[in-house]
Amino acid sequence: MKPNETLLNTLPNQNTVYELLIDNMGDNHVATSYDTPLREDAFELDDALKIEMIEKHFKSIMEILGLDLTDDSLRGTPKRVAKMYVKEIFSGLNPANKPEAKLFDNKYQYNQMLVEKNITLYSNCEHHFVPIIGKAHIAYISNGKVIGLSKLNRIVQYYAKRPQVQERLTMQIANELKSILQTEDVAVVIDATHLCVSSRGIKDIQSSTITAEYGGKFLDDQTRNEFLKFIS
Repeated sequence: MKPNETLLNTLPNQNTVYELLIDNMGDNHVATSYDTPLREDAFELDDALKIEMIEKHFKSIMEILGLDLTDDSLRGTPKRVAKMYVKEIFSGLNPANKPEAKLFDNKYQYNQMLVEKNITLYSNCEHHFVPIIGKAHIAYISNGKVIGLSKLNRIVQYYAKRPQVQERLTMQIANELKSILQTEDVAVVIDATHLCVSSRGIKDIQSSTITAEYGGKFLDDQTRNEFLKFIS
């Protein structure tokens, strides 16, 4: 056998290399970018077609698992899952669903931090597509404009409703608030449980993950500690 042939026969093929990379990553929950990884053609298909295609593929997954889709309980599951993916838990992927944030003049001249804590957060781990469940805590100091309280919740939900890693989610919420409110004086803390940790793998049901992003005046120890006292 020639040397080149020997080398070709000993090198792993592309699929093997890909599987090795996945195995080596294991349960290391790493993010590769600040932006949610999306293809350029991500929004060429309308929602109806996406639902139709996901329904078809999810039906195949259930059949491969050996489930009987003629059973009354399972017959509608592929359609339900497809609608849930597109219209609910991954609806934040579509910029068309981004909440409009209207600002108001700070007529009260309130110049202390505003804190919205315990915002319910449901997201999904982009590595295993299982839920991330927790609370988000937000604070900002007005530079002359204020935002409706419900919009703070909607911004959290928009960025949560997509495959995520918690670090990226925290920064995306903070940067969106900085952009809308036109101030760096923003703080975001997220405390969440990852079902990819508690329901599989290590199966640790006690731990939670905390991430934080601080800007402007919240980089000052006194201001940051005041915020942390409010949410503790």
